[in-house]
Amino acid sequence: MTEILIPVLLAIISTDALLHRVDIMPTLLRGVQTGLQTALHILPTMIAILTAVRMLRASGFIDLAGQALAPLLQQTGIPVDCAALVLLKPLSGSGGLALGQEIMRTCGVDSYAGRVAAVMLGASETSLYTISIYCGHLELKQTRYAIPAALFADLAAFISAAAWVRWLG
Repeated sequence: MTEILIPVLLAIISTDALLHRVDIMPTLLRGVQTGLQTALHILPTMIAILTAVRMLRASGFIDLAGQALAPLLQQTGIPVDCAALVLLKPLSGSGGLALGQEIMRTCGVDSYAGRVAAVMLGASETSLYTISIYCGHLELKQTRYAIPAALFADLAAFISAAAWVRWLG
């Protein structure tokens, strides 16, 4: 599909640029320059968050906090094996995927925990990571209700993931 889609998309953009008499090369270079400036601007935030996630995971804090929250999460239908995933997924997508893979390897892909982990990974966002990147880029100092709302949405996604897996059997 991409073998056809990308050339067609490039042809449409080029035709539109010709029709509107847009000089493509300077416009492309301005876009590249803006993209590089954005990437350089958010790089420190990305490095800080990835370092913090790596430290939390390596220290065992995520696992300990997951075990502490497990009884509370079990009441919502989230299995004990997925408790650490609830804490890690809002921080790191790759960390969440690694933990989800670990859950599926130890519990089994078709197990309740494996299916809940799979739905959790697809139904939630790396909220804190995304908010910190956007706020860092825009130089916002106060996130106001963004973080509590995002975390509430993630929790709703996690609980609904468990409910869906239970409902589907």
